[in-house]
Amino acid sequence: MQIPDYSSQIKAVFFDIDETLYMKDTDTLPESVFPALKKLQENNILIGIATGRVVASFPPKIQALIHALNINTFVTSNGQFVQCQGEVLRNAAIPLHIVRPLLNFFQQEQIAYAVINNHKLCVSEITPRLEEALNPITHNYSVDPNYCDHHPILQILSFSDESQDELIENSGFLAGLKTIRWHKNSLDILESEGSKARGIAEVAKHLGFSMENIMAFGDGLNDLEMLSQVGVGVAMGNGHPKLKAQAKHVGKEVDKDGIADFLARANLI
Repeated sequence: MQIPDYSSQIKAVFFDIDETLYMKDTDTLPESVFPALKKLQENNILIGIATGRVVASFPPKIQALIHALNINTFVTSNGQFVQCQGEVLRNAAIPLHIVRPLLNFFQQEQIAYAVINNHKLCVSEITPRLEEALNPITHNYSVDPNYCDHHPILQILSFSDESQDELIENSGFLAGLKTIRWHKNSLDILESEGSKARGIAEVAKHLGFSMENIMAFGDGLNDLEMLSQVGVGVAMGNGHPKLKAQAKHVGKEVDKDGIADFLARANLI
């Protein structure tokens, strides 16, 4: 696969975390990631993290990477929180009058859920379905079904399988919200206009960049908007087929040094 020389176009590169920078099932950060990202910085290219996670659930190895490279630009919770070089550009809580009725519905239907902000992740109860989806990501959560009543919520997770998607979509409690399936046992639920792409666009505007000046890497369905709206969208070789079909480029798998390989072939490192 021939990759163009993007060195004169790209001013910032955003990375998803799970199965892009990092393999959550094996708690592995490929050895090639740190030197590749360090070289990006040496070439005066901004590094950003764009993830469905919130900061409170970043894996320790990603936290160490961020600390070592002093990364300070984040699009988290699928674009609900945006920070650029330490300055908060967006911290968009879902209104309680939308959150509470939806959570009441989940309780009625015996669907476990999580509510998330950048500092804490609380779950309604601990179930096998929840543990299968959530534990590979983080164990840093506590049980508090009423957390939303006293704290801002950026995102909700329902621990439901595909057989329950229609039930949730037809519940009448998703006004102003959208769902994205990220695991066979879980949906992301966030603002209908929320996306990593929206968050990245805010960073670009803040820095005086065009979206054409941005490259982004991802693997999942919550990366669709991001990869289609930046100048250069790169799907990982291990990515979802729908994402790979829409991305400008498809790189190698995360465990085959897909990040470093593509950056080198694009002449960014």
